[in-house]
Amino acid sequence: MILALFEKGVLIGLLIGVPVGAVGTLTVERTYRYGFVAGLKTGMGSSIADCIYAACGALGLTMVSEFLLQHLKEIRVAGGFLILGMGIRFIFQKENDGTVKQEGKVQNWKYFFTAFVVGITNPATILTFLFAFSYFQILNEIKIIQGILLVAGVFVGTMIWWIALSAGAVVWKKMIAIV
Repeated sequence: MILALFEKGVLIGLLIGVPVGAVGTLTVERTYRYGFVAGLKTGMGSSIADCIYAACGALGLTMVSEFLLQHLKEIRVAGGFLILGMGIRFIFQKENDGTVKQEGKVQNWKYFFTAFVVGITNPATILTFLFAFSYFQILNEIKIIQGILLVAGVFVGTMIWWIALSAGAVVWKKMIAIV
């Protein structure tokens, strides 16, 4: 039973992570410009946001869920402005000369934090988790250890996706360089 919850969490994490949205685009762009680690840290920010929503759904944190659902419009608007600002900054950013920039600790946190904010400002994700938990017949009344294993599985599943996406972007960049 316990291992089954972890495995279900991995599957749910993959299902949540795979659709390429704003964070997926950021991951590919940062991997292409700054390397594999930059893309991975971007994806990790989203994974942590997903884990927070998974914990809300798995552990029955209805107060948090209700607050997010009640303020869905405001949170989406804030997330939209964030994505718009990042897009405008991307448009006016100078083109990279192909060299990988030296990553400092501040830059690493920036990659993580921006992806986290984009991920956490999408409260519809909690509805996706609730649907996934329902589909996989995961009861709302699970014990804390089981909930932690489920959320850990979600983290592993989403990170598998971000590793694969970042590695794919690296391979793509190398293929383009050959042509």
